[in-house]
Amino acid sequence: MTSWEASIAVILLPICKSSCVQIPVPDRWQQTPSSGVNHILTPTFLERDITLTNASGVHAIPIAEFVLNFMLYHAKNVQKLQSLQADRYWYKWLELQELYNKTVLIIGTGTIGKEIAIRAKAFGMNVWGSRRNPEPLPNFDKIVGANSWQSLLPLVDYLVVATPLTPETKGLINASVLRSMCPNAYFINIARGAIVDEEALLTAVREGWIAGAGLDTFITEPLPPESPFWSLPNVFITPHNSALTPQLYDRIVSLFIDNLNRYRTGQPLRNVIDKHIGY
Repeated sequence: MTSWEASIAVILLPICKSSCVQIPVPDRWQQTPSSGVNHILTPTFLERDITLTNASGVHAIPIAEFVLNFMLYHAKNVQKLQSLQADRYWYKWLELQELYNKTVLIIGTGTIGKEIAIRAKAFGMNVWGSRRNPEPLPNFDKIVGANSWQSLLPLVDYLVVATPLTPETKGLINASVLRSMCPNAYFINIARGAIVDEEALLTAVREGWIAGAGLDTFITEPLPPESPFWSLPNVFITPHNSALTPQLYDRIVSLFIDNLNRYRTGQPLRNVIDKHIGY
């Protein structure tokens, strides 16, 4: 948890038992400004009767925009264009791609996944998603269950991880997954580093199993200077900041104030976490 997260996350004891309406309220409540809660659900935390709510939804817009940034960086060969500018070399015949009619598979169709789908569909992409319960969603052309998405990998141009880190998703993106992707496909992770087998990903980008990767998160953060990821030309690294815009903090505070008012008046809290499944 970062310092600003620690400063906003709070635990509240009952403050209105005598004045609130007669609706049960939790004895203890913690609100975190993060969407992921794997760093909070420690054995010690789980032993205590604390209702946990997260900030699901507040990060969705900036992260979804950043996913499109990763896609365009790859499709438009931005790294090569920048190197040509640095060399003052006018060369027109680069291989540039369109996002139009490309296929993106989004692992996790929560608030972030849905916002990614809106933007991908606006670019004319084929949008597929994977979720625990494979029911239709707006802006998705296809939704499959959590055990069916791997069969789609050979047809995918962009694979985006937007699922929470849970015991079930830890190491989800492994060598088998990366081997199944098309060599022209691009991998994007804006979720949690531990969802990916990083050694397998290193091999995949080095040996050309996939075309490259856009990575906003890693198992160890900050990413150590000696990490080989830094020097890979087909990897776009960002320092886990894809959500950090000025508007984000307004959304975090607004959600917290709304939940605080709900807590004080005995109303159901927003974004209550199921501590057994991890989101």
